[in-house]
Amino acid sequence: MPPSPQTVVVDGLGLAQEMRKEMSEVIGRHLSQDRRAPCLAVVLVGDDPASASYIKGKRRACKRIGMESVERKLPKETTEAELLEVLDELNSDDTVDGILVQLPLPGGISANTIATAIDPAKDVDGLNPVNVGRLVLGEPCHVPCTPAGIMEILERFETPLEGAQAVVIGRSAIVGKPISLLLQQANATVTMCHSRTRDLADVCRTADVLIAAVGVPKLVKGDWVKPGASVIDVGVSSVDGELVGDVDTEGVQGRAKIVTPHRRGVGPMTITLLLANTLSAYEANLA
Repeated sequence: MPPSPQTVVVDGLGLAQEMRKEMSEVIGRHLSQDRRAPCLAVVLVGDDPASASYIKGKRRACKRIGMESVERKLPKETTEAELLEVLDELNSDDTVDGILVQLPLPGGISANTIATAIDPAKDVDGLNPVNVGRLVLGEPCHVPCTPAGIMEILERFETPLEGAQAVVIGRSAIVGKPISLLLQQANATVTMCHSRTRDLADVCRTADVLIAAVGVPKLVKGDWVKPGASVIDVGVSSVDGELVGDVDTEGVQGRAKIVTPHRRGVGPMTITLLLANTLSAYEANLA
């Protein structure tokens, strides 16, 4: 079924390319003044194929905008103490602006301990407790990349947020909680939903902005969506070898104002905001 002309399917890849072009121009101006390029360090522990693929994509994205990338690949037998030593080295390296530790980590290594060990100024994933606290307080900080990408999409599609009713399905520390804070800071009224929320469909029908980030295939049906709502699909699940989002994209056609597809929707924006956070850290480092 072709998309209804009333519903815009967001081209997240196109938006990402626009932002990357803008960042490339900024980096070019820095290089023209004989400054070094921004540098993102990515740490991978183990040999998970999906993680290796993500890192390859990040390396390619860095190269295309003139950003340096440094990779530290560690064996799966690496201990938490050994990983902390690597992070201490990267924290002390003035030529490294951003540090990203690829998740998931092998058993025996605490993701929270690792996030806490990264210098908040270089924590471009926005997971260090210092950055989390600053986000809660509404202070400048590195914002987790997916929520930051969602806010960019809403802004670039001129979605009114002040006074809007926003519903967030999912309360993870990576997406649900931070996006609820960002929406509140934009003066939206936010309802956070989760697996124990009663009458979830009815709650969703109140939303001017609906964000689904739970990883339940096609959870959000067409009749859950308020006419004219902006719908952001963050979740991705594998069903019979096919990737499926949290939103029944076809079902919301003709009801939603905008909807992000599960492919080329929020995903490209997440990597782009990682680059943006690194560029911001680089400019703060120069200053």
